[in-house]
Amino acid sequence: MDVTKIYEIMREFLPESQVKINEPMKKHTSFRIGGPADIMVLPTNIGEVTSIIKVCRQNDIPFFVMGNGTNLLVKDEGIRGVVMKLAQNFNDANVNKNIIRCKAGVPLSALSRIALESSLSGLEFANGIPGTVGGAVVMNAGAYGGEMADVVKKVTVVDMNGRLYEMQKEELDYSYRRCILQDGDRILLEVEMELLPGNYEDIKRQMEEFAACRKAKQPLNLPSAGSAFKRPPGHFAGALIEKAGLKGYRIGGAMVSDKHAGFIVNVENATFKDVISLISHVQKEVKRKFNVDLESEIKIIGD
Repeated sequence: MDVTKIYEIMREFLPESQVKINEPMKKHTSFRIGGPADIMVLPTNIGEVTSIIKVCRQNDIPFFVMGNGTNLLVKDEGIRGVVMKLAQNFNDANVNKNIIRCKAGVPLSALSRIALESSLSGLEFANGIPGTVGGAVVMNAGAYGGEMADVVKKVTVVDMNGRLYEMQKEELDYSYRRCILQDGDRILLEVEMELLPGNYEDIKRQMEEFAACRKAKQPLNLPSAGSAFKRPPGHFAGALIEKAGLKGYRIGGAMVSDKHAGFIVNVENATFKDVISLISHVQKEVKRKFNVDLESEIKIIGD
């Protein structure tokens, strides 16, 4: 099916402002890399999400769901079919006592500030983590001793047939940087979190400390997809990469950060091939020197 036809199908139930044609993915990823998506749709509510899924399935249109693209590396050829972005238009949140319920597109840092304003503790670690709540819950994002599995109570998901249902935390099968939703047959739409009442000033102080630590240690001034590798058992990826002499190592426009070796940064119009080649080189060198396998945390998308 050609792009124009897909666009016409989406416009039957979405306004023009929510459907983009041949949209450059580098505008929607923190890496600032990636060719065009045939069609990008920006749903505002669950009804629109389920409609998009059903229409894509009925017309055999491939589709991919993203948040705000902070852990994505998109190929230079782009993405065929439909990209559904659950971010700026899908980000309601409300607080009821110590329970926060929010849509998947809420920025994680914004959620941590919502918790702060309600004097709720448990999301201090999330202050400064890029990405959306949805991506964080699916990836079990964490830092400084905290992770999303600590606060998630239940989630609302939609399956590939457009059926909505809730899943309790126990059903998500959480482990390090993983939960069952990564299997790809369900899309996270809403999250309910249970936090602890706390002291506003104490929560704020902790958040500020974490933010200062990130600023001092991480290359926040350059495009990246965050930490490039998962922590291997018994080691720290960044430390191994630095010991391998790869800090500052560069292929094309992609470089191992000279501030934190666990990050790969886009220093000069890096391409998909630059980043992939650099990831592969780092993995091979760490394996050769320390016999440790590094697994990438970056999700690769495209045709």
